[in-house]
Amino acid sequence: MKKLLFPIFALLIYSVAAFAQGSPIPRGNYAYPVLDRLEILSGIEAPYHSSLKYYQRGSAVKFALQLDSAKARPLSTLDRDDLTYIFQDNNEWLGQKALPNTLGGAKYKPDGDTTLGLIKASLRDPRYTRNKKQLLKWLYPTPANLLEVNLPAFHFRLNPTLNMQLGKAAAGEQPYFYYSRGVELRAGIDDRVFVYMNLFETQAQFPQYVRDYYNQFYALPGATLVKNYNSKLLKVNNGYDFLLSDGFVGFNLSPHIGAQFGYGRNFIGNGYRSLLLSDFSPNYIYLKLNWQIWKFHYQNIFAEMVSTSPNFSNNNIIEKKKYMAAHHLSINLGPHLNLGLFETVMFSRKDHFEFNYLNPVIFYRAVEQGLGSPDNVILGFDGKLNLFKKIQLYGQLVIDEFLFKRLVSDNQGYWANKFAIQAGVKYINALGIDHLDLQLEYNLARPYTYAHFDTASSYTHLNQALAHPLAANFKELVLLLRYQPIKRLIIDARFIRANFGEDGPNDNWGGNILKNNYKFQREYGNFIGQGIAAQTSLLGLDLSYRLSHNVFVDLQYFYRRKDSAEDARDQQARFISAGVRVNMGKIRMDF
Repeated sequence: MKKLLFPIFALLIYSVAAFAQGSPIPRGNYAYPVLDRLEILSGIEAPYHSSLKYYQRGSAVKFALQLDSAKARPLSTLDRDDLTYIFQDNNEWLGQKALPNTLGGAKYKPDGDTTLGLIKASLRDPRYTRNKKQLLKWLYPTPANLLEVNLPAFHFRLNPTLNMQLGKAAAGEQPYFYYSRGVELRAGIDDRVFVYMNLFETQAQFPQYVRDYYNQFYALPGATLVKNYNSKLLKVNNGYDFLLSDGFVGFNLSPHIGAQFGYGRNFIGNGYRSLLLSDFSPNYIYLKLNWQIWKFHYQNIFAEMVSTSPNFSNNNIIEKKKYMAAHHLSINLGPHLNLGLFETVMFSRKDHFEFNYLNPVIFYRAVEQGLGSPDNVILGFDGKLNLFKKIQLYGQLVIDEFLFKRLVSDNQGYWANKFAIQAGVKYINALGIDHLDLQLEYNLARPYTYAHFDTASSYTHLNQALAHPLAANFKELVLLLRYQPIKRLIIDARFIRANFGEDGPNDNWGGNILKNNYKFQREYGNFIGQGIAAQTSLLGLDLSYRLSHNVFVDLQYFYRRKDSAEDARDQQARFISAGVRVNMGKIRMDF
C-alpha cells in the first residue's frame, strides 16, 4: 500500500511546489553550496533560477525530490546526506500541510472522516524526520525546529539564532569579537500567504581595516545605525552595537505570479560577488514581484533607500530618501544554459517615488530620457553554462555609461566609459574527489562606474555599495575551496587579491562612488587602479563541524595585508578565532 501511496504523494507535493513561493532560505545557509553543486552534478534543470537569490524553500524541496528520485546519476553517500539536510531544514514542504485539502475530490476535515485522516497521515512523506525524543515533550519535535506547527492550511516554524566568535589578534590589536543572538520565524497560510521575520542583537569588534571603513563612510557593512560598545572583560574599546532585522509578507497571486513586501536585501548572480545587485549594503524596504512561467523568470524590485548614513548625523534627523527600480529577466535555454538581462535606475524625488518607473515591463532608459535624463540608469547582463556535470561557467557585464567611439578613438581612457565585468568558473568534485569544490572568479570595474551626481543617485544605500564592496576602480581575483571530507566537517578556504586606486585629499579618481563623477580628475587617460595605487591580499581558512542540525563549531584563521604606494596607508590584520553558530551563516568582511 505504501509503495502505491508514495508516488501519489510525490505528485501532490510537486503540484503544490510548482507555484509555492514560501519563505526564503537565508544567504549563508548550508543549502546554497549544496543546491548549486547538485544542479551542476545532476544536469537536471532546477525549478528556480539560481541567479535570483534568495531561493524559496518550496522550490528547494521540489528540486531535492527530483534529485532523490532521479536514476540518471547515482548520488554519493555525502550527496544523500546533503539531500537529507534540505528535507529537514525545509520540512514544511514534506509534512502534513504539504498535502492539499482535497484528496480524490473529497474535502478533508480534520475532525471529520477518520478513515480519510488515516490516509492523509499515511501519505506523510518518509523523508519527513521527527526526533525520537523531544525536549520538554514539545520542543524540537524535528531536528531543524524549536517549535513547529503543521496544519492543513497553516504551518509555523520558530528557531533561536546565535553566532558567537572570539579571536586572538596580532600584538597591539584588539581581539576579534562577534556576538549575535536572536530569533527567526516563518509561517504560511493556505499556501498563498507567507510570513518571515528575524531579529538579531549584535555586539562586535572588527580588525582595523573595517574600523577605517566605518570612519571613512560612517557605515558598517550590512548594518544601519551603529552605537558604541565597550567591554573591560573582553578588552574591547570603541566596538560596535547594532540591531538587525529582516521581514516580509509574501503572496502567491496566481500559480505563476508572486509578490513580496518586505525589509531586507537581494542578490543577483551566481558568483561570490555580484556586480548587478549584492547583499553587501544594509537592509532596505522593497516591493518585489516574481513572474515565473515556462523557461522564464521575470523579477521586479521597487525599493526605498537612504542617501547618507544616520551615523554621520547622529540620528537627529530623518535621512534623505532615494529610490530604486530594477528588473531582471532570466531564461533557461535547456537544463545547462541560463541568460539574464538586468536594468536598474537610481533616483531621488522629494518625498515620493517616481511613478513613471512603476511600470513593471518598460525600458527604464527610455523613461529616464523622457524625464530629462536626471537619473542613474545601469544596464547589465548575466549568464551561466553547466558543462560535463562538473563545471559551471558564469559571468556578468555591467554598462553604466559607454561610448564606443571613445573606446576606439586615439584618446584612450575616456572617463565616462563606465563598465564592470565578472568571469568565473566552478569545478565540482575536483580531481575526482567527492565534495572537493573549487571556484575561480575575476571581477573588475572601471573608474566612476556606479557613481552619478551625488549620493542621491549613486548606486549606494546608506553610504554602502549596492554591488561590489570595492565599488569601482579595481581588479580582483577570488579563489575559493570547499571540501567536505566527512559528513559533519566542512573546510572552507579563500584567497582574494585586489588592486585598486584610492583618492588623496580633494581628489576623485573614481573609486569612491559617493562623489560627483562629473568632478573627475581628467577626461582621458583613465585606467583601473589610478590614484594612489594599493593592493590587498586576503587569506581565510574556516573549519566548521556540525554538531547537530544547523549547530556548528567554528575555527577560523584570517589574514589580510594592504600594500599602498603611500607607506602610511599600509595595513595588516591577522587573527585566529573560535566560536559556535546556531541557525546563522558566517560573517565575512572580505574587502
